[in-house]
Amino acid sequence: MNNQFIPQDGLAGFKENWRVDAVSGFLVFLLALPLSLGIAKASEFPPAMGVLTAMVGGLFVSFFAGSKLTIKGPAAGLITICAGAVTELGGGEQGWKLALGVIVVAGLLQIVFGQLKFGALTDFFPPSAVHGMLAAIGLIIFSKQIHILLGIDPALLKGKEPLELFAMIPESIAHEDPRVTFIGVISLLIIFGMPLLKFKAIKRIPAPMVVLLVTIPMAAIMDFKHTEPAFDMVKIGDFWGTIGFNVSFEAINTFVFWKYVLMFLFINSVESLLTVKAIDGLDPFKRTSDANKDLKAVGAGNALSGLLGGLPMISEVARSSANVNFGGRTRWCNFFHGFFLLVAMLLFIPVIEMIPNTALAALLIAVAYRLASPNEFFKTYKIGSEQLVIFIITIIITVSTDLLLGVAAGIIAKMFFHVLNGVSWKNLFKANYEITERAGETLVKIKGSAVFSNLVGFKNAFKTIPSSEKLVIDVTETHYIDHTFMELLHRTEEEHIHAGGSVTSVGFDRFKPISKHPLAARKFSAEQLNKWEIKLSPRQLNLRDFAEADDFQFNPQRVKNTIKFKGFPILKGNKILVEENVLTKYTEHDRIDVSDITLSYGAMQEKEEIDVTVIHISEIDIKIPDFTLEPEGLWSKLWELTDGKDIDFEKHPEFSKKYYLRSESVAEIQSVFNDTVIGFLTFREAMHIECYRNKLLIYKKRSLLDPSEISFAVDFAESFLEVLYRSQKAHSK
Repeated sequence: MNNQFIPQDGLAGFKENWRVDAVSGFLVFLLALPLSLGIAKASEFPPAMGVLTAMVGGLFVSFFAGSKLTIKGPAAGLITICAGAVTELGGGEQGWKLALGVIVVAGLLQIVFGQLKFGALTDFFPPSAVHGMLAAIGLIIFSKQIHILLGIDPALLKGKEPLELFAMIPESIAHEDPRVTFIGVISLLIIFGMPLLKFKAIKRIPAPMVVLLVTIPMAAIMDFKHTEPAFDMVKIGDFWGTIGFNVSFEAINTFVFWKYVLMFLFINSVESLLTVKAIDGLDPFKRTSDANKDLKAVGAGNALSGLLGGLPMISEVARSSANVNFGGRTRWCNFFHGFFLLVAMLLFIPVIEMIPNTALAALLIAVAYRLASPNEFFKTYKIGSEQLVIFIITIIITVSTDLLLGVAAGIIAKMFFHVLNGVSWKNLFKANYEITERAGETLVKIKGSAVFSNLVGFKNAFKTIPSSEKLVIDVTETHYIDHTFMELLHRTEEEHIHAGGSVTSVGFDRFKPISKHPLAARKFSAEQLNKWEIKLSPRQLNLRDFAEADDFQFNPQRVKNTIKFKGFPILKGNKILVEENVLTKYTEHDRIDVSDITLSYGAMQEKEEIDVTVIHISEIDIKIPDFTLEPEGLWSKLWELTDGKDIDFEKHPEFSKKYYLRSESVAEIQSVFNDTVIGFLTFREAMHIECYRNKLLIYKKRSLLDPSEISFAVDFAESFLEVLYRSQKAHSK
């Protein structure tokens, strides 16, 4: 893929990218189908209504959405609200239809909110409180689904609060259905076991679809339809006959109705908009979504879904992250995901009704685990201990009361910590800054404090400065900076660098970070003004010794400005957060940098970080066309539809079988990859090699390398370049 290529929108984008988007949409469909069924059932809605919601999100909302890569559909984060609305409004079919009225009204209000440009209000909610809310939702989902996995009658669970459901777990284990539980446990083993497999190709298969491929035959062999209670199997019924005007507004004059309108409106909007913002950070084309337009589109989708009988939808983070990783380019991915769901409901309802509910419960337990995993607690603690306190307070209040009170408690706790750190009440809500135009640059001087509650003001100020310009941010008159402002500063830096501008920060040496996390909150410290020391870790000491022995210069400092990696395919669906431990040396023909980079992929609760040691080679004397070379795997032929066609060489079947090579300059690549170069690569250990704008990026595996492995990788890189030099020199003669 040409890294300067920006996909077109609308029909032109369809004609240009339909093959790529159809493949991504199909793979997202495999993920969405079982999850949509499970989310609807857990929400006390007819299971197929979850699929209807995703169909509306794809076939309807995709035409109006303000984001390019998000997937619209039902979300686990709304299960507790949906189930609560159905139950409190009477339960059963009556509760479902009255809850639909709540969804329609909330959807219409979302359209109004979008029109009033409320999309930026998500910046007011601190990430620790939002993630705490999502973790609490995960615990609430688990409290019910563990009983379903064990084969317990759902009727016994109705009306019980999460803490009561947790207390029931020992009793449910004592009365579990062994056959149902067996399938549920197998499902969990598949979901949690697949990511542990070493085969990269296997990891790309959507685990929920593997669960269905395994559990449907198991349930058929055990004859669940005739030997187990009806509640153990998915029931679709007359899906197409059910779709229609199902909504009821009879409860519109009650407190319960408006309580759930407020909850739907708040949670739905915040989670959806946060996903849009997070997926923008993963977009390989660095497009910026229109948050207000997307909010209106989701509102319209919610209103239509509610009228027809479906659940509320959001820009769902897991499916959207998967869409980016599958190579999706435009909004047509969302459309295709809805189209394939439509085909499934036209042709495969009998097969869907063979799904055991314990398998869907396992999928939801996996979702609950991602929302409330120990890793979420650890990631929050890494940002700062006060963030963990806010996170836990939000969880406790949410589980014991409700979502709105939980988030409110988290916001109050965050403000309390800010006041303790010296933030004035006046500065808590008002952004204090000065903008000065200077020769060739814009200076923004931040005064007082920069925190989540006044973030919108700073965000609007940065928006007035063209990204292509040089921006200087001066914090010498700032007392306190929190995590949310550091995230804004990081995003602003990325946007300016991508647009050809730059961001320089002045005065950060005056602050003491609350933790070692690069985006941690920081407070002014007089001690820092006279303090300068670098403490090397054991790894850095080993790298320093390696550098001295192999004529490298060693710089252990962390750097956020990773512009030198811009354009390389390794950034597809990923972000490089920081670079550190840089080993540098010059050879006769080029410059070699070996460094550790922190690579981030996924978004929000799906976000993961890995450290990778890479070799970056620049200032190369010869001309090399852009290409990507990686070990070929089981799914390489499928990825040809999204990543580019594999360039094979008939004379060298071993090389063609070993490597997946792609480039837009096929003729040039076939000239560069001559017999000598192919022979070298065929009989050396497989490596990932990327070339962009005459620079190379080489890495052995997606993890850190020890000094001996670095020595091997550097030897490979130098030998590879030497082969290229010799072959091009011979060709020029």
